[in-house]
Formats: sequence, structure tokens, C-alpha cells
Amino acid sequence: MRMDYQQVYDPLGHSLGLSSIVAAVPLVVLFVLLGVFRIRAWLASIIGLTVALVVAVVCYSMPVGDAANSGLLGAAFGFFPIMWIVINAIWVYNLTVDTGHFDVLRRSFASISDDQRIQAMLIAFCFGALMEALAGFGTPVAISSVMLIALGFRPLKAATVALVANTAPVAFGALAVPVTTLATVTKLPVGDLGAMVGRQTPVLAVFVPLALVFIVDGKRGLRQVWPVALLCGVSFSVFQYLASNYWSIPLTDIIASLASALAILAFTRVWHPKEGYVETADDEPVRLGSASHQRHISGDSVQGYPVATVEAPAASGTTVRDTPADIFRAYAPYLIIIVVFVLATRVSAITGIAPTKPATGGTGLESVTRIYDWPGLHIISGSGKTVATTFKLNILSAAGTLLLLSGLISMIVLKVGAGRALRTYGRTLEQLKFAIVTVMAVLALGFVMNESGQTQTLGRWLAGAGGLFALLSPILGWLGVAVTGSDTSSNSLFGALQVTAAAQAHLSPTLLAAANSSGGVLGKMISPQNLAIAAGAVGLQGREGYIFRRVFGWSIAFLVFMCVLVYLQSTVVLGWMVL
Repeated sequence: MRMDYQQVYDPLGHSLGLSSIVAAVPLVVLFVLLGVFRIRAWLASIIGLTVALVVAVVCYSMPVGDAANSGLLGAAFGFFPIMWIVINAIWVYNLTVDTGHFDVLRRSFASISDDQRIQAMLIAFCFGALMEALAGFGTPVAISSVMLIALGFRPLKAATVALVANTAPVAFGALAVPVTTLATVTKLPVGDLGAMVGRQTPVLAVFVPLALVFIVDGKRGLRQVWPVALLCGVSFSVFQYLASNYWSIPLTDIIASLASALAILAFTRVWHPKEGYVETADDEPVRLGSASHQRHISGDSVQGYPVATVEAPAASGTTVRDTPADIFRAYAPYLIIIVVFVLATRVSAITGIAPTKPATGGTGLESVTRIYDWPGLHIISGSGKTVATTFKLNILSAAGTLLLLSGLISMIVLKVGAGRALRTYGRTLEQLKFAIVTVMAVLALGFVMNESGQTQTLGRWLAGAGGLFALLSPILGWLGVAVTGSDTSSNSLFGALQVTAAAQAHLSPTLLAAANSSGGVLGKMISPQNLAIAAGAVGLQGREGYIFRRVFGWSIAFLVFMCVLVYLQSTVVLGWMVL
């Protein structure tokens, strides 16, 4: 009878530092291939996966069968639920493109402001935060990227803006699943954890809109639109803090995103920058005389995706005027998405009654959910406890399924026939084929590292810093999300370790557990999984390395900021912020 594999955390024996170097090799290989050699993400991910398998088998003495099986479990999770979300999100978008309704939506956003700096905040930060709150798992990156493309952003810039914007909301994303998961693995009160995270990520959120403006238009952009960018960040931060500490943890990002969007809309009614800004598809910036300056937008395409270009106003001064019905249909798919997600998942938060259970035997949408033990995979932790190796098949309640349902309803509103919708779905799969391979390979790599003990080796090495661990604590979360692409997964992986390290260093366990989630949000933008999603959404498959280079500096800069914040919160300087 084959024996279960027991994880090893110091495979080189009494040298956790050297073991950590070995454990980090797959990640180093992956990021060097992406950022330095600019190898296509799907190929870099497969190479990284191969290295992780070799390290697991050769250095960690993991049986070949268990190592390969761990990779299969990760690949399965990469497709469902992760890519299942992205495929259906992009399909809904492509339906609006095929029917011409996205042109109407584009003109509607342009009527609010034709300044791309403000559009970046409205779409990538505010609307993206709303999508993060409702769905998470890459959905906001996919949807906001293509919306920016349709408004005239170059593909590379659209992907960069969407990834950097997808930071501050992540800890409370997918209806605060990362926080509730953290509470489960740490045994700490979910209210305390949510409140503590709500005293960290709001500080970060103040600066994210300013970073988006800088990405779009550099220093001049900051000089011209800093008032609205600061208002955007502060309003989001205030309401994220209030909601997470006093109102509702699951509804935190919904409240904050709507408050921030309303603040921008109200402010831009009475304030305009000295000159507007738009950048054409040929990379030439166009400075408009004022933010209200009229412009005409025509359609173009890059690798199958529409890209707006700026044209001079027609001689007659005529502009396209959409009817209220056209505008409603253009917004309808996204309104439908919001309504479907709220009805499916958030009614319980409002009533306080949980309508479903997350496992077999649940009610409502969870009635057909099944959680399976992954066949042939039995892992024991270093402490002798069985490691969960299960696969959750929540066919009806998965975010991707809810997006599919939203698309089916949108077909009726947009008057799209079944044949046309199927052809669009086929084109969507073709567009995302390399992204699917990449995400499945990256999740396989992450699972191999997790199940073999490689990730835990890195975590334990960082936890050995003693009192200085408060400074390094967010790095653990950042590392976990960089590997898995999920703040939820990172919290599952390192949450308990953060609490243990806090006890050893005589620090607040609530502070360090929350730091894991808050630091994790900054690994989202460099996760190969999210890079692949962004690249697939904007038609830049194979150029994930270029996107990585654009966002890596922002990830590190924000991470340093979060590390300093958490460290100060562990001292008398900001200790008053800790519960």
C-alpha cells in the first residue's frame, strides 16, 4: 500500500535559508522568463511548472505521482472556477461589441468625461472595484481592460491601468471571501479581521487613483487632475473604512466603489481640468482645449478587439446621438451582471440569513454543489495533520456560471440569436486559448509548491525574523498571491503561519493576519494568472512579459508602503490603529 506523502519544510536539513533558496527557484525562473527574457506567459508557466515538479521530486522527496497529481488539481482549479469566470466575462463583452452596443457605452462614458485620466478612475478603479466586490477572481481585470480599450486606450496601457487599479478592493473582493477565509484558518473573529484590513487597505487606496493618472499621462496629468484623483481615493478610503468597521464587511467594496464613482460624477459637474487628454491608437496624445471639448470617436481594431481612435469633429458639427433606449441596452449587460450577483449572493448579507451552505447538502444554488476528495492525492503536513486536497464543483453558484446566466439574459435584451451567440462564444475561446493554458499551468505550479512544502519553506524562513516580522509580514501575502493569483488562497496558505509568528514575536495576531491579506492585494497585478487574463482581454496574448515589466515597479512600491505601514502599526507610532 502506498504511503501518504508528508510535507518537508527544511529538505536540506537544518538550513532553512538554503532550503528557501531552493524553494524559490520555480518562482525566480518564472518571473525572470517573463520580465527579463519576455517569453510568452504560457511557455514560461509550463517551464516554471516543470522546475517546480523537479524541485518537489528531487529536493523534497515527493513521489512523482503525488507531484503530478498536485499539478492536475491546480490545473483543474485554474480552469474552474478561474477561467470559467474570464471566458464568460469576455463573452458578455464580445456580445456587446458584435451588436454595436459597446460603441454606445463608449460614447456614454465619453459624455461623462472625454478625459482618459478620469475615465481610468471611473472604469478601472470604481467600476473595477464593484466587479471585484461581486465576482473577483480576475473578472474586474477582464472587463475593465476591454472597456478601456473601447474608449481609446492602447492595449498595453489598458492592461496596466486595469491591473494596478485592481489592488485596494481585492481584500474585500468576491463578497469578502478572502477575509472570511482568513477568519476560518486563523480562528480569529471575522469582524476584527475585517476591521483591521479596513485600517490598512484604505490608506493604500488614497494613492491608487493618483498612480493611475500618472500611468495615463505622467507628471502633467498629476498636476492637472490631482483634485479629482485625490477625491476618488479619499472617498473610496473613507467608505471602505466605515463599511468594514461599522456597517457590513461583505458589502464593503460595493459601498466604497459606488461612493467613489458618485463623488467623481458630482465633482466633474462643477470642475474641469485646464485641458483634457486622450491618446489615439497610434500612440499620439491629443491635448484638448478643455475637458468638455467635443471629439468624435470611430472604431478600429487590434487583434480582434475594438480600439477607439480620435478624429476631428465633422465639419457640420454633428455628433452621434444615442436614444435613451440605446443607452439602456448598452448598460444593460453590466446592470444585469450586478443584479444577478446581488440576488445570487448578497441577499443573505442584507437579511442576515445565509440561504446557502458551501458544501454538499446546501440549499438554493448550492443544492447541486459537490466537494470531492481529489483521487489518489493524500498529503500530510509537517505537524501530522491531513492537508485538504479537495475540489469544489459548485456548478450553479460559481461566478462564471452567474456571468453565463447574465450573458443569456443579455442576449434577450440585446436581441442576439442563439447561433450568433454560439459563434461569439467560439471566437472568445479562440481569443483566450493561450490565457487558459497559462492560468492552468500557473495554478498547477502553485499547487505543486504548496503540496510539496516549498511555499511553506519560504513562509517559515520569513517568519524567523522575530520582531521585524511585522515589516516582512505583508511580503508573505504578496508572495502567496503572486503564486496563486488569489488573496483567498494566500490567506488559506499563510494565515495560520502569520498568527503563529505573531505569538513567537509577541505581536498582535490580528494585525499580522490582516497584513497577510492587505499585502496580498499587491501581488495580484504581477500574478501570471492575472497577467494572462489581462493580456487575453486586450488582445496581447504572448506579450505578458511586457505587461509584467509595466506593473512590477508599482507592485514593489506599494508593497514597500504596506510593509512600512504594518510595521508602524506594530509600534507606538501607529499602534492606536490596531484593535
